Amino acid sequence: MSNYSFADDRSQLLTWLSPLGPGLRHCEIQERRVNHVGEWLTRTEEFRKWCGLGGESEVDKGVLFCYGNPGVGKTFIRFQGSSPGGRSEPVLTSHHGSSLVVDRLCDQTKGQNTLVTCFYFDFAARKEQTAASVLGALLKQMVSRTGRIPENIGRALREPREAVSGRRPQLGDIVKILQLITSSQRAYMVIDALDEFMTVQRFRLLDSLKAILEKSPRARIFVTGRPHIRTEIETGLAGRVTSVSVSPTRDDIAQFLRIRLSEDETPDAMDESLKADILKKIPKNVSGM
Repeated sequence: MSNYSFADDRSQLLTWLSPLGPGLRHCEIQERRVNHVGEWLTRTEEFRKWCGLGGESEVDKGVLFCYGNPGVGKTFIRFQGSSPGGRSEPVLTSHHGSSLVVDRLCDQTKGQNTLVTCFYFDFAARKEQTAASVLGALLKQMVSRTGRIPENIGRALREPREAVSGRRPQLGDIVKILQLITSSQRAYMVIDALDEFMTVQRFRLLDSLKAILEKSPRARIFVTGRPHIRTEIETGLAGRVTSVSVSPTRDDIAQFLRIRLSEDETPDAMDESLKADILKKIPKNVSGM
C-alpha cells in the first residue's frame, strides 16, 4: 500500500485537526507530579488486564474508568493557591492518575508500533472543548507521531479538508479516521476529568468512542471522572467498561508530605518533632480528599 506524506504542510494539517493542544497540558502536569504517588493503580489486576502489556490475553472490555470524588488524585498532585505569606500550599487535585498512566504506557510501549494519546478536560475552557475538537486533538497526536501514513488514511484526511476552504473536520470525519488508525495498530487514549465536559458534548463523545471500539477491538481507553457519571459511561459504552474507585492511600499522602517537607524553603520554621507529628497525624486523619 502506498503512503501519503504530509511533511510539507504538517503544521497546517495538525492545526486543522484541532486547535487544542493537550500535549502542553500533560507536560505541565508531569512536571508538578510527585514521584511514586499513586503507582498502586498501575499494579492492579484491572489495569494490567486493560492495558494488555504484561502478557495478559486480549479482553473485550477496552475501557477502564477510574472514578472518585474531587481531590482524590485522579490526575495529579500539585501546588495551588498561596498562603498569606505568599507561599504555595499543596493541594490534592484530580489529575495524578491520568498523567501517571500516560507516562507508564509510553515507557512500556517504547519501540513498539503503539500510539499513546491524552486529553485533559478543563471546566474553565469548556466552550472550546467539543466532541469534535477533543477527538481531533487525540487524532492530531496520532498523526503527529508519523512522517508517512497509509494512503487510505491520507485520503480520509485530505477529502474533508479539501471540500470547503477553512472548513473544520466534522465529528463523523474524525471518527472515521480514528477507526482506520486504531484498527491497524494498538492505540491508547487517556481522557481525564470527563465530568467537566458539557453534558450534550459528553454524550456525543461517548457515542463516538463506542463507534471506534466497535471497529477497533484492540483500542484501549482510560477515563477518569467523578462518581455521578459512572452510570452514564457504563451505559454509553455498554459491556466495554471496567470501573475502579480511586482514592489516595495513607502511603501516598505520607510520601507527598515527605517530599514537600524536604523542599521547604524555610527549614528552620519547624523542628524534627513537628515534622514527625505532621507525618503521623495528617495521613491518619485524612478523609480521602
